[in-house]
Amino acid sequence: MRNYSEEFKNRVEFIKKLLADSHANGIIYGNSGGKDCALVSILCKAACENTVGVIMPCSSKRNFGMDKDDGMEVANKFNIETRVVDLTAQKELVMSSLDGITNLNNAAITNIAPRLRMITLYAIAASENLLVAGTGNRDEMYMGYFTKWGDGGHDFNPISDLNVREIYEFLRFLDCPECIINKAPSAGLFEGQTDEDDMGVTYAAIDEYMDSGTGTPHDIEIIKRYHQRSEHKRKGIARYKEIIE
Repeated sequence: MRNYSEEFKNRVEFIKKLLADSHANGIIYGNSGGKDCALVSILCKAACENTVGVIMPCSSKRNFGMDKDDGMEVANKFNIETRVVDLTAQKELVMSSLDGITNLNNAAITNIAPRLRMITLYAIAASENLLVAGTGNRDEMYMGYFTKWGDGGHDFNPISDLNVREIYEFLRFLDCPECIINKAPSAGLFEGQTDEDDMGVTYAAIDEYMDSGTGTPHDIEIIKRYHQRSEHKRKGIARYKEIIE
């Protein structure tokens, strides 16, 4: 097991240095009520008193219930300022504006909420000179399980090297509320959605494959497929470059 006492100190210092170098007034992050944002919030609060979490429910009943409640429980325990912005009307406006322009498929509709959330975070950040903290873990990055220009957009990420097992270990070390540790990981994008059901593979299997290259043929096939198809998410923007022999 990693030395989470040392990890905590090093990651807090990393955030403090970023703040000093950027001359920002504080940090803002999206509070989804999940494990990753819980860890990010604790680290950021330890590094900077002016840390703001924004709960951004959007259509899903779960967003307004369990996710909001769990997010508030973590924020209250660690004394983190929290704001709530309901993005339901904004999502409906985007969809209605595109009616007759194109036929939105499920992937397009699912990605609207994460992009609206990032718009919201950056609008507040720009107004108050804050850095936007990312909350994605190593598994999500490897699988491409995030929205390009949505939750994949941020100024820094203090947990991107941690796999899901390590996220949970770190949260237990920090005495995070059990409601976060015991819930099934979910982006809360639609009713009944969970990450593992979406992908068809468990985070434990992804951790195993990333760490040792082993797993069942079924799991490995899914993991490789997700990784290959999402390569564009991990690359920078393609830009023209003249080829000189």
